[in-house]
Amino acid sequence: MRDLEAVVCLSGGLDSCVTLAEARRVHGEVGALHLVYGQRTAARERRAFDEICDHYQIASRMVAEQPALREMGRSALTDLSLEVPTGEPKEGVPITYVPFRNGQILSVACAWAEATGARAVYLGAVEEDSSGYPDCRELFFRRFEAAVDAGTRPQTRIEICTPVLHLDKAAIVGRGVELGAPLHLTWSCYQSSDRACGKCESCRLRLRGFDRAGREDPIPYRS
Repeated sequence: MRDLEAVVCLSGGLDSCVTLAEARRVHGEVGALHLVYGQRTAARERRAFDEICDHYQIASRMVAEQPALREMGRSALTDLSLEVPTGEPKEGVPITYVPFRNGQILSVACAWAEATGARAVYLGAVEEDSSGYPDCRELFFRRFEAAVDAGTRPQTRIEICTPVLHLDKAAIVGRGVELGAPLHLTWSCYQSSDRACGKCESCRLRLRGFDRAGREDPIPYRS
């Protein structure tokens, strides 16, 4: 396994794609990590991951599987008995929250980073314009970084980088355009894999972001 400068957690969505573009701007050898956890659109997200990696000619790729997250249920993204909500988000943590998913992703990413000598792990979390997920807050990332520092070799130093954390979707779209990120290869829909539904919270946030950025979303929608 080759040495890396950074590991990027790449779901295949808009935010993670722009985050990868930011990482490539700073680092040379970058690895991309994708987590499969039984989500509804797993195959479509994997396709987006592969196509974005191909675009950037990323050789070091890792696909990690965590089926336990689906077995646990309690999330509309993994439990088919629950409906993916549409319309404007409600108060509180939504049913689309997958318990501690970012903690799972970061654990694998930081292990890979330590194994390959990478000094940075990138994650495309958004706090300002997100769904209210508790593992998308700056407080969580700073404390997770401290835990990694305490639980790795003395010489290991890994910075958790969240370059879009305090941007809204319009700013993320704009930054992606500036960096030449392949936004047309990304996928954000929570429930459809052929044409994005346009109704789930993720689609609505994405469409609003492109609209406010004065750009047309390049992916196909049902409505």
